[in-house]
Order: sequence, then C-alpha cells, then structure tokens
Amino acid sequence: MKPRILENARIPPLEAALAREYDVHPLWKEADAAAFLREHGREFTGLVTGSLKGASGELIDAMPNLQVIANYGVGYDTIDLGAARRRGVAVSTTPDVLTDCVADFAFGLLIATARQHVAADRFVRDGEWKPGVFFRVTTRVARKRLGVLGLGRIGQAIAQRSTGFGMEVRYHSRRPVAQARWTYEPSLRELAAWCDFLVVACAGGEATRHLVNAEVLDALGPHGFIVNIARGTVIDEAALVAALKNKRIAGAGLDVFEHEPNVPRELLEADNVVLAPHTASGTQETRREMGELVLDNLRSWYRDGRLLTPVA
Repeated sequence: MKPRILENARIPPLEAALAREYDVHPLWKEADAAAFLREHGREFTGLVTGSLKGASGELIDAMPNLQVIANYGVGYDTIDLGAARRRGVAVSTTPDVLTDCVADFAFGLLIATARQHVAADRFVRDGEWKPGVFFRVTTRVARKRLGVLGLGRIGQAIAQRSTGFGMEVRYHSRRPVAQARWTYEPSLRELAAWCDFLVVACAGGEATRHLVNAEVLDALGPHGFIVNIARGTVIDEAALVAALKNKRIAGAGLDVFEHEPNVPRELLEADNVVLAPHTASGTQETRREMGELVLDNLRSWYRDGRLLTPVA
C-alpha cells in the first residue's frame, strides 16, 4: 500500500507527482479540518506543507502516526519544531535549490528600489514624460556599501552578487560565519549606520521578530534603503511605515510583509517603495527543483528512514 500523505497547503507544481507515488489527501479542501483530523488523523504518516502554511503543534498532535513533515520551502518558522521533536517527527526543507533565484530577486529589488524603476515605468505609462518634463534623479548602486542581515546560503549569494557592482560588504548574524570573506559587524544598529543598502536575509520566527526596529531604521538614515526577501516579521512594519512616511529612510524593496497578503495602505501609496507578492523563489526552474526535493526527501524517508535535507 502507498503511504498516506496529508497535504496541508496547495502546492500546484508538486500535486500530480505526489499523487502518483502516494495516497494523498488535501486538507485544504476540507471545510472543517479539525473534524476531519479527529476522524482520520491517525491514517497519515506523512505531511506535506509549505513555508507559509507550516504545521502547528495542534496539527502535528492530531496525527498520532505522523513520521515525517516535508516542507516545500527553505523557511520553517511556521512549523512547530518543538512539537515535532517531542513526537519524534522528522522535518525536511528545500535548501540550496532556491538560493540563486532568491538572491537574484533580492539584487533586482535593490536596484529597482534605488533607481525607482516602478515609479519610472508609471511615469511613462501615465503620459507624464513630455518635452521638457523629466523623471526625478535617483540613487546610484555601484560602489555603495551593502549590509546583509543573515549570512546563510542566500545572504552569501547576495553578497557575492555585489562584486560586479564594486560594493563594499559587511554582515550581521548571531555569530561570525567561518571563512566568510566579508567583514562581520557585531551590532545590527552599527551595520545599518554604516551601509547604504540593508538587505534582510535572515530566518524568521520569534528569535528575529522585529529585529529591524525603529532604532535600526533611524541608524540606516534618510539616504539608506532596506530590502527584505526573508520574512515580514523581521521588520517592525509599523516602524517601517513611519520611517518611510517621515523620510527617515530613502526607500524600501519588499517581497514579504508582516501580515501578508495584507499590505498597509501607506506602503501601497508610497512612491519610494517597490512591492512584490512573496515571489523571490517564483521561477519555473526553482519551483520544479523544490518539488523534486520534497519528493526525494519523502522517497528517502519511506525507503531508508532518513531525510536528504533535514532541519538541524
């Protein structure tokens, strides 16, 4: 018999292949998920979820025979790892395969924010470009200072991309990264005060919630830009809105938000902000490879009892 898998979030690139190999039930189709789990929760040994949906402790506990959680995404802050560990449930993610696309997107968002590509596009489309009428002067990217918050795989890839722009790079993380060729800054506030562009690339979760607060934004200053491709909770969004509104920072490029998909009206109306719908990893190639890695983790677990990319 095929192992029975519960699908907690809809993941279109994965669904057909998953259904060919496993007995899959989409929990997201259930009108009353709690009632369904009370009746059928013990039937499932595997759970497939996405980084936005995750897996709560209640969900994990509602599946007494659960063995493995395969997460479609690199972030796992929405998975209750404590509950999983107490129950002996293995958890996997999809690292590496999305690193390049997220780093590409981060740097594209940085450039678009500094050079105000979206506002310039709107300037042309709205017919404002006329003889003698010019778009406003923007900010150069080359040879500026780049601060990276979080020097994991994605943070390092972002820092590497800065080489072609002749940028000086420093980073902040919980501790210095061994063999990193960039300068470690022990204080996030001091990193913000030093850099022209601060890119947020750290993990989400309670440990980093509102790590970028009003004090950090004030240190970044009226000529500094912030870019976030990590988790919306890392930035105090109310403080960010206030800093943008009062011109205490120059602009922001945001792929993630604190209460997504809800975006504050002030951000929607701001010309010095570039917005994206949490799509940094959203390329055909990356999403296909993420799906393949989810399947490879499940195959490895049910064949050998081990995961290829477990959460440490």
